[in-house]
Amino acid sequence: AAAKVLARDLLNNLALLYESQGRYSEAEPLYKDAIAIVKQSLPPNHPQLATHLNNLAGLYRSQGRYSEAEPLYQDAIAIDKQSLPPNHPDLARDFNNLAGLYRSQGRYSEAEPLYQDAIAIVKQSLPPNHPDLATHFNNLAGLYESQGKYSEAEPLYQDAIAIVKQSLPPNHPDLATHFNNLAGLYESQGKYSEAEPLYQDAIAIDKQSLPPVHPQLATHLNNLAGLYRSQGKYSEAEPLYKDAIAIVKQSLPPNHPSLATDFSNLAGLYESQGRYSEAELLYLEALDILFHSLGSEHPNTVTVWNNFVQFLMKVVREGQGSVLSEHPMVQKVLAKIKESGI
Repeated sequence: AAAKVLARDLLNNLALLYESQGRYSEAEPLYKDAIAIVKQSLPPNHPQLATHLNNLAGLYRSQGRYSEAEPLYQDAIAIDKQSLPPNHPDLARDFNNLAGLYRSQGRYSEAEPLYQDAIAIVKQSLPPNHPDLATHFNNLAGLYESQGKYSEAEPLYQDAIAIVKQSLPPNHPDLATHFNNLAGLYESQGKYSEAEPLYQDAIAIDKQSLPPVHPQLATHLNNLAGLYRSQGKYSEAEPLYKDAIAIVKQSLPPNHPSLATDFSNLAGLYESQGRYSEAELLYLEALDILFHSLGSEHPNTVTVWNNFVQFLMKVVREGQGSVLSEHPMVQKVLAKIKESGI
């Protein structure tokens, strides 16, 4: 029995590592093997099975395989409802995870009650200023933000910040995350002067509390760069995008989807500046990574592909087609643009 527990944990931990590196095809069989061990060695409704089902579901969600993730999340909830007290924190985790899946699919009305149930459980089962409550407030706030319900999102983000300030050290990375999220809300509303200092505070905390090449720092640099780009402050945005790319190149595998996001963001900046040949190269690099790591159907891939096509259409409309390369993907899209007479 001890050997099986050790094997299960080793498989699960290695799968988590591979997933964090974007090595999804290597992580999947390990998660499945861990689940098989749990099913063989523990009762059918053991909470450990719910945990491992959650992990595999999370992998599928990262890949955009939503229809495969959903039944796993639902099975985890069913198991924990049978095996745990009704206010157990693991059940809050389960509700939160399924809600996150629904949010990714735009199924907001299904996500909201799950997030609220998770919050209710955490309020009953954990101390009033527990960091987990801040996380759940943050998630519900994100849902409201996705729906444009900014006045409902803001107090939740602020409550999350207040909890983290009381419960964690002043420079804890979680505080940086919460500052970043509130900044994003303000940016969505065009409140740039309120967003900027929060993004800057998040970056300052990251620099003090995390290794210099931590992916979270790259994310927050990207976000501040995006704010500057929205304001037309291109010269301030560019070095931040480049710093983010440098961090991701050092901290993650070469084909990690995060690198594609960063390439795409810098491409968008260059497009805004009319630096079309530089933008094209970055779009192509981003798409190459996404096709290999996530596949052509993943929402992230589709978004970048659509941006790339819109970019090429813009270049053609402006009569700048001569700056584009002979890359087969570029030429294929250009041929379709010409054919459709756009």
